[in-house]
Amino acid sequence: MKAQVNEIKERLQYFSGTEMFYQIPLLRTRFTDGLKYLSEVAECFWLITDTSVIAKSLMNRSEFVTIDFKRLSKEKQDYSGYEAEIIYSDGNDNILEKHGYRATDFPLDELRLFFVNDTLMLPSEY
Repeated sequence: MKAQVNEIKERLQYFSGTEMFYQIPLLRTRFTDGLKYLSEVAECFWLITDTSVIAKSLMNRSEFVTIDFKRLSKEKQDYSGYEAEIIYSDGNDNILEKHGYRATDFPLDELRLFFVNDTLMLPSEY
C-alpha cells in the first residue's frame, strides 16, 4: 500500500491545468483530470461528491474554498473517535466548516483541494 501511496503522490504532481472537465451529474460540479485520476486509483469518488456538496453550500460565504483532508494522529483518533477530518476554509485560514470521518479507506494522509467556479481541482490545476 505504501508504494501505491508514493506513486499516487508523485503522479498528482504532474497535473497542471486540465485537458478535460468531468461533471457530477446531479450536482453539476465539475472536476479535473487530476481528480479523475485520483478517484480511479484511490477509489475515492465519495471524496469528490462529499467535498463538492459542502463546498457548494459555502459559496455564499466565499467564492474560493480550500479543502484539506487530514488523517488524524492515533491520539487524536482515540480522543475524537474520528479517523480523519476535512476542513473547509476561505483560503485565508478562516475555517468555514469541519467534518469528521469515523472511518476512511482513503490512502493518502493528507490532500488539499480547491473549489472555485463550481469546479473541484488540485492546487496545481488552479
